[in-house]
Amino acid sequence: MSVTETFLLALCIVLGGPWLLWRLARTDTWMPLVVVQIMAGVLLGPGVLGVAMPQVHGFLFTPGVIAALNGIAWWAVMIFVWLAGIELDLKDAWVARRETWITASLALAVPLALGAGAAAVILTQPGWIGAKAQHWQAVLGMGMACAVTALPILVLLMDKLAILRAPLGQRVLRYASLDDIAIWGVLALILLDWARVERQVGFLLLFPVVAVGIRAVMARIGGRDRLHLGMLTLAATGFAADWAGLHFMVGAFLAGAILDRGWFDEAQMDFLRDHMLLTVMPVFFLSTGLRTRWAMGGVEVIGAAALLLVAAVAGKLIGVGIAGRILGWAKGEARIIGWLLQTKAMIMIIFANILLDRQIISGTSFTALLLMAIGSTMMTIPMVRGKIVKATPIET
Repeated sequence: MSVTETFLLALCIVLGGPWLLWRLARTDTWMPLVVVQIMAGVLLGPGVLGVAMPQVHGFLFTPGVIAALNGIAWWAVMIFVWLAGIELDLKDAWVARRETWITASLALAVPLALGAGAAAVILTQPGWIGAKAQHWQAVLGMGMACAVTALPILVLLMDKLAILRAPLGQRVLRYASLDDIAIWGVLALILLDWARVERQVGFLLLFPVVAVGIRAVMARIGGRDRLHLGMLTLAATGFAADWAGLHFMVGAFLAGAILDRGWFDEAQMDFLRDHMLLTVMPVFFLSTGLRTRWAMGGVEVIGAAALLLVAAVAGKLIGVGIAGRILGWAKGEARIIGWLLQTKAMIMIIFANILLDRQIISGTSFTALLLMAIGSTMMTIPMVRGKIVKATPIET
């Protein structure tokens, strides 16, 4: 077969397999389609399909096919991160700044501390740290991975739970949005490259000036022109950030964060996000699965993933629980918010991909983080659904 034919055959498997399993098994109440797609990527990777049927894996995922899949995955995930940046609403966060800062700070700091502690234990063994990492970078990176909240997936899950536009849902979005800023800031610190520090400083100094100009133009145009300019800004900022030595995902997030959510039609942006998940994000999940490694052995990787999962979930619940006591929330409210904020999936996988790209963590550590993200996301709806009073039933 030609590269094109093999690529299209791989797409048939990537798009069809997870959807059929999700639809026929009716897993949406405990395993949303996005989780099924991520798991399918892992199963199709070298750690599972590559071991069970190496000839099939080698036939489907040739270097040419992987290159084509990676190209689609890069652009798809850049758009998704850009959309997450647009979702930030700092004006709302400022209005309720005391509650927002207390909750967001504790929801980030506690799982970060527990995750860093778990990472420090894991990294005592050889083979878990990346080839170009200092120890503090790997510990901080894996700790932050435990503190991440997947804002785009959180939006989807809260929409299924019929609380996205409710006051509770908007509060959760504020907390998650503020933590998103901190997450990308910490990532920039981890990726600080002293060999290219002049470029990085130049980017950080120049970007605010460029952002003012972009915002001025955006305020004067409307309709589809804003989306066209947004896409151009996304590509250019991603290039500039990567050239400076940060990462193109840092640029993608910044390109969205400087834009006002009110400039875009809400239904149109929801439509774009939903169709990104339908059409191209499964390719990203597959490309992520193709990077899984089980060099330490399945038991060790699963054990590390379990330790990180405990740190991530317990950290969110403890942190939000402390915030609830300080702010005098109603009984049970902190537990609902904590379970929602511990959702990992998308952003954590993107975060871990960046750490792997920069060789901060090894392929084995990446696999453990990926399994942790899957487990975290699978737990959200079952743990929250029964606790929300008068929630609309989830459609499957």
